[in-house]
Amino acid sequence: MTMTVTTRTPGRLRACALAMAALFGAGNAGAITLQQAYEAALRNDPTYRMSIQANESAKENRILGRSQLLPSVSASYSRNKNVTDRELTDPKTGKITGVDHPKYASTSATVQLRQSILNLDAIQRYRQGKVQTRAGAEQFQVDTNDVAVRVLTAYLDALFAEDQLALSRVQRDMYAEQQKVNERLFEKGEGTRTDMLETKARLDLAEAQLIEAQDQAVVQRNVLEGIIGGPAGKLDQLGEGFRVGELIQGSFEEWSKRAIDNSHELEVARLSVENARLEIGRIKAGHMPRIDFVATYGKGDNETINTLNQDNTNRSLGVQVNIPIYQGGAINAQTRQAAANYERARADLDARTDKLLVEVRRAHSLVQSSVRKVDALVKATESAKLLMTATEQSIKGGVRINLDLLNAQQQLFTSQRDLAQARYAYLIAVLRLRAYTGEVGSEDIRAIAAYFRS
Repeated sequence: MTMTVTTRTPGRLRACALAMAALFGAGNAGAITLQQAYEAALRNDPTYRMSIQANESAKENRILGRSQLLPSVSASYSRNKNVTDRELTDPKTGKITGVDHPKYASTSATVQLRQSILNLDAIQRYRQGKVQTRAGAEQFQVDTNDVAVRVLTAYLDALFAEDQLALSRVQRDMYAEQQKVNERLFEKGEGTRTDMLETKARLDLAEAQLIEAQDQAVVQRNVLEGIIGGPAGKLDQLGEGFRVGELIQGSFEEWSKRAIDNSHELEVARLSVENARLEIGRIKAGHMPRIDFVATYGKGDNETINTLNQDNTNRSLGVQVNIPIYQGGAINAQTRQAAANYERARADLDARTDKLLVEVRRAHSLVQSSVRKVDALVKATESAKLLMTATEQSIKGGVRINLDLLNAQQQLFTSQRDLAQARYAYLIAVLRLRAYTGEVGSEDIRAIAAYFRS
């Protein structure tokens, strides 16, 4: 028996997907490209703004360390009202002859200049300040690379969530159509109630999956908008002509060497080791003498009861030597503590190096395997297209029904979704690999964004 039903063409399916995309873009600004998303993130991403301020803060460490070696000038001024109880004595007999209570105002002003001549602690602090400033700059570059990776990941996650939503809608429609077919067959006595209940259960599950996909699409869009600091609008789609394998060349050994030589994250760890080494020297300086040149200029008026009604001016130039003798064992304990922290920093550098090589291996392997995976999925997509075309022809000939077309559409859409996911994973792996081995900037994003179309 041949049953005639209304077919849904791929054009109508695409129109449904476009309507869904328009729904998510409602109320948002115009379409945003990947390049625009990256530039917006550099301006608005809260995490990156924190990194900018952290770098600005780190720049001051060099100046703070240098300040210990430069002259310091201080000034003080005081003015007091004094009331003194003074006993008067007879200079011959030493007996008290009376008591008076003089009241007077005293003033004191002093300016002092101090310049270190020998201060090993200050020297080490200056060296540490330079290292800490360099470490801050390297960490800022790590964070800048991270912005590019996070923007690309969020952008592609939002695109994939939309793809998944469209697939869930296709699945729901397929089971809805199957339910109609089962009801018609049951009415004609050619179907069973069990088939109807099974299809109803699948339809209910598909509805739940569609709701979940809608929520996930909203969540991923919110993640992207949180990074770029505003509405995303309609997102560009990856062009059909994109082919993997064009962005990255070279063996794992070449990329691992680049990572060891150029990784900003490893450079931060190396500078942490150097800072820990300098900390040992700084603490050991606590055993060494400190020599300062001190110049003082002071003026006093009625400073004490003995200098009442006297104005004094004092000028002094001299050298001050401070020699630590014993501090309860604190210096030795702090030195041992700093040595332990130094060894910990070295171990952390080794751990970070091992982790980086693992990540480089993972990203490089994903890049390499993506070429074969994408090729296979391209073939699967082409086969699914041929299947759908053949199914359409069979429907026109009365051999197949609309449910068969929906099944073919689902297979095609699943292949297209998996192909998009594989391409997205490839692009993210490419950018991660570049971030592991150097700097990632606007040019890298622009190269990837060129493969997207509005």
